[in-house]
Amino acid sequence: MLAKTLFGLALTAATGLCASLQQVTNWGSNPTKIKMYTYVPDKLATKPAIIVALHGCGGTAPDWYSRTRLPSYADQLGFILIYPGTPNMSNCWGVNDPASLTHGAGGDSVGIIAMVNYTLAKYKGDASRVYVMGSSSGAMMTNVLAGTYPEVFEAGAAYSGVAHACFAGAASATPASANQTCARGLQHTPQEWGNFVRNSYPGYTGRRPRMQIIHGAADTLVYPRCAMEALKQWSNVLGIEFSRNVSGVPSQAYTQMVYGDGSKLVGYMGAGVGHTAPVNEPVMLKFFGLMN
Repeated sequence: MLAKTLFGLALTAATGLCASLQQVTNWGSNPTKIKMYTYVPDKLATKPAIIVALHGCGGTAPDWYSRTRLPSYADQLGFILIYPGTPNMSNCWGVNDPASLTHGAGGDSVGIIAMVNYTLAKYKGDASRVYVMGSSSGAMMTNVLAGTYPEVFEAGAAYSGVAHACFAGAASATPASANQTCARGLQHTPQEWGNFVRNSYPGYTGRRPRMQIIHGAADTLVYPRCAMEALKQWSNVLGIEFSRNVSGVPSQAYTQMVYGDGSKLVGYMGAGVGHTAPVNEPVMLKFFGLMN
């Protein structure tokens, strides 16, 4: 029995299984009383990168932690994962909240930025390599954060979301909301969409996050048009034009939509894929620049 116990401890140490999801308290400004969890791998890189990973409506941070392979990639590559969680609005992010859509004004977004700053300071992280990703409502908040706090995020990946400020003015942003205009494919011109982003941080002239937009063509909850509107938005913000479609990338069901040379903006539309589009960790991490 002792030999088995010692073997188990040795195996745990050898495979890096000591790391686990941990709740964090008192990290800073938190006007909407959201929750913070982190996954810090045992073998942390020097000046580690940080990925903020956002759950969808009805989800929780621990649930989202268990639904992707990001923790295993964190073990391999040494980056830190922040898992915010919201208990508000049926566990959906406040992407309709004017405060979240305004730089420094409050809302869920300012709480998440406080989590990033706390983590950067505690673990001596690399502020030039902070990323954000999410699914459904989490993808919507990914676009909100990239638009409202462009100085914080190097890149983002939004799975089955909507454009930044698409839900602005709505009373709520859940699948049960009376106003589903946004989720059904609200359309604006690229310039109008771009202005929503620019107006979230007036006077900002710095770099903007690179973006990946991923969606299912069979999504009947957040319509596929939403992805195309998000691509229009970021194309305008980043100042790059659509260049080409590539069939069968990253897999047979998908069409890759390349803007410019694909280093700043790329979309993926999956035929027969519903809500939500599955996370493709290698494709996302390569786009982020965290793996080859």
